[in-house]
Amino acid sequence: MQYTSLGRTGLQVSRLCLGTMNFGPQTSEQESFAIMDQALEHGINFFDTANVYGFHLGAGVTEEIIGRWLAQGGGRRDKIVLATKVYGRMGDGPNDRGLSAYHIRKACEDSLRRLQTDHIDLYQMHHIERSTPWDEIWQAMEVLVQQGKVLYVGSSNFAGWDIATAQCAARERHFLGLVSEQSVYNLSNRMVELEVIPACRHYGLGLIPYSPIGGGLLGGVLRGVSEGRRADDRMREQIERRRPQLEAYEALCRELGEEPANVALAWLLHNPDVTSPIIGPRTVEQLTGSLRALEIELSEDVLRRLDEIWPGPGGEAPMAYAW
Repeated sequence: MQYTSLGRTGLQVSRLCLGTMNFGPQTSEQESFAIMDQALEHGINFFDTANVYGFHLGAGVTEEIIGRWLAQGGGRRDKIVLATKVYGRMGDGPNDRGLSAYHIRKACEDSLRRLQTDHIDLYQMHHIERSTPWDEIWQAMEVLVQQGKVLYVGSSNFAGWDIATAQCAARERHFLGLVSEQSVYNLSNRMVELEVIPACRHYGLGLIPYSPIGGGLLGGVLRGVSEGRRADDRMREQIERRRPQLEAYEALCRELGEEPANVALAWLLHNPDVTSPIIGPRTVEQLTGSLRALEIELSEDVLRRLDEIWPGPGGEAPMAYAW
C-alpha cells in the first residue's frame, strides 16, 4: 500500500480510502466485517463513513456496524484513520440537521456512541450550510478539538469560495480549519477542476474524490448491460447519452488489458492534487480488485486519449472560459 499526507497535515493515509456507504443497505454486517478486515490486511488505513449512511434501515446503521467491528478489539481502532460526517437529517426535530453548534455537538456525541470510540480522526461537514455563520461553526468544532473528541475537520460538497471563506474565518480564530475536501470527481464529472481543486491546492486541503467510477458508469457498464445485468432507468439514460464516449473508453481499457474501473481509479491517483479516492466495495472481491489501480501506470499518450474521450471543463477558472 502507498501512503500520503492528508493535505498540509502530518497525518499519513492510504492512497485508497475505504467507503462504507454500502454497509447495511447493500452489504451484510458479516460481509462488512470481512471487507474491513481485508482492507486492514492490505494496508488500507483510511475508513470513511457518515452518520446518515444506512438511513433506509435507520439513522446511524452504518456507523453502528463499524462500531461493532471496532469493539472486537485487536488494535483495530489504533490502526485506522476514522472519518465520519455531520449535516444530514438524523431525526424529526428542527435542530436534527445542519451545522448549528447545537446539532454539531449532538451529532458528534451520537456518532462517538455508535462508533464505540472516544474520538473521530476526521470530522467532515457533509454539505455547506450558508445560513449558519462560520464563527458559530468554528467555535463548535474548536470545542470538540479541545475536548479530544475530534482531531481534524474536513468538508464535503463545498464550492471553492466556501473553502476560501471557511479558511479565512478559521485563520482569524487561529484555528487549523479545513484539512480536506470530499467531492464528486471522476473522468465523467470533472467540474471540480474549475475552482474546488485550485482552492484545495491553495489552502492545503487533501482532495478525497467520491464516486470515482461515476456510480458504475466507468466500471465497464456496456459489457454489464450486454451480459444482462440490471440497470435502472437513470443509468440507462446516461449510457445512451454517453454511448460514444463509453465505447471509446472501454475499447481503450481493453487495449490496455485493464478493467475500466481500475483505469478510472488510476486516472485519479495520477493527479497530484488527489489524496485518496473513495472505493465503496459491496464484496471482498470488489475490494481486492480495486487494489490493481495502485499498480497501473498511465502513459502521457493514454492520459491524452482519456482527456479526449472525457474532456474536462477546459482547465481552471477563469482561464477555462476567459482570455
